[in-house]
Amino acid sequence: MSKYTKADILRLVEEDDVKFIRLQFTDMNGQLKNVAITESQIEKALDNKIMFDGSSIEGFVGIEQSDMYLYPDLDSFVIFPWRPQQGKVARLICDVYKPDGTPFEGDPRYILKKELAKAEKMGYTMNVGPECEFFLFQTDDNGKPTTITHDEGGYFDLAPIDMGENCRREICQTLESMGFEIEASHHEVAQGQHEIDFKYEEALKCADDIMTFKLVVKTIAQKHGLHATFMAKPLYGINGSGMHTNMSLMKGGQNAFYDPDGKDGLSEAAYSYIAGLLKHVKSTAAITNPTVNSYKRLVPGYEAPCYIAWSASNRSALIRIPASRGMGTRVELRCPDPTCNPYLALAAVLAAGLDGIKQNLKPADSVDVSIFSLTPQQRQSYGIDSLPGTLESAIKEMCADAVVKDVLGEHILARYAEAKLSEWDRYRTKVTQWELDEYLTKY
Repeated sequence: MSKYTKADILRLVEEDDVKFIRLQFTDMNGQLKNVAITESQIEKALDNKIMFDGSSIEGFVGIEQSDMYLYPDLDSFVIFPWRPQQGKVARLICDVYKPDGTPFEGDPRYILKKELAKAEKMGYTMNVGPECEFFLFQTDDNGKPTTITHDEGGYFDLAPIDMGENCRREICQTLESMGFEIEASHHEVAQGQHEIDFKYEEALKCADDIMTFKLVVKTIAQKHGLHATFMAKPLYGINGSGMHTNMSLMKGGQNAFYDPDGKDGLSEAAYSYIAGLLKHVKSTAAITNPTVNSYKRLVPGYEAPCYIAWSASNRSALIRIPASRGMGTRVELRCPDPTCNPYLALAAVLAAGLDGIKQNLKPADSVDVSIFSLTPQQRQSYGIDSLPGTLESAIKEMCADAVVKDVLGEHILARYAEAKLSEWDRYRTKVTQWELDEYLTKY
């Protein structure tokens, strides 16, 4: 049920002295974009008449078919608390439509909506709770980011060791003023690394919240003279940043993953969902872990999952089932990182899990030992495979999987694969400092 009507938005703009409204949308690569309008244009925006040039957005359309329209989601209206309180700035998250009034097939938000509609036909709604990690770095005299952390903190440390505490607190307060329910915030394992967890939501709202979360974190960090980055592995030799993704399916108001009489309290649907994730995880990796740098996080020794297995408790597994049962029963996929486009990532993993349910797949046995401590021969005896080791390998897996290809559709699939292979090629042909240090004097 909708929270706001068109009349509500017009009233809020007038009563709260809103002077600018940012009409936000997300591109293929998960970058937040916007068209800003003044309050005089708000009625036009609410009538879905604000147009923009889609040919300027990577992955959208060519110059010969560039006109796109923004259709605001009224329930996404929120005022930015960090902007001036006289002449306020608000935002509306938008869907992208074509001039003929149909949804644009290259809009990531539409991709997720389409997959959620498939789940609804099966009787399911999807809830998601992300665990977003990020680094705070110092900036130089010109305000440019460095890779120098401003603390020596570790897991759950507090001030004065955790120098990011004040910044993190203001981030939490800002998010709460925008309607988030913050469940926890803390210093992470690596120096300068932080995590803020917010309450689960239905999948579309959660994807919207992830995009808002990133904007708030970067904005408040900048206010503190810091640079926040969601890059998966910004520093060699320490842990990278993940976005563990907790998922559950609801059916008839009940958690479809919970069965008090099932093994480990899990339903048959939960086991099939796990099996679907495991079956397609190599193919979804290019979406959940979308950069060259993502695969430098997914290596042994830094707590990030790189082996394809599941466990009812073991944190070294790719998929973990947290201890909570009843309505809190959920599946935690631990490989995604926060550089992913949340709309595409949630659509892909939902499709993988639903395929497991449709096919009535069964997962292999739970692996309840530390996978990181196993030898290659022992992993082989357990039947444990590995995630792709590079972005190039992940793209090849994605393009060979009919389920993932169907989720993305022809438009996004072609453009996404092209863009990511180009990214890989730029990396592959670049001469790095490591190569110079290793080879310049040796040969």
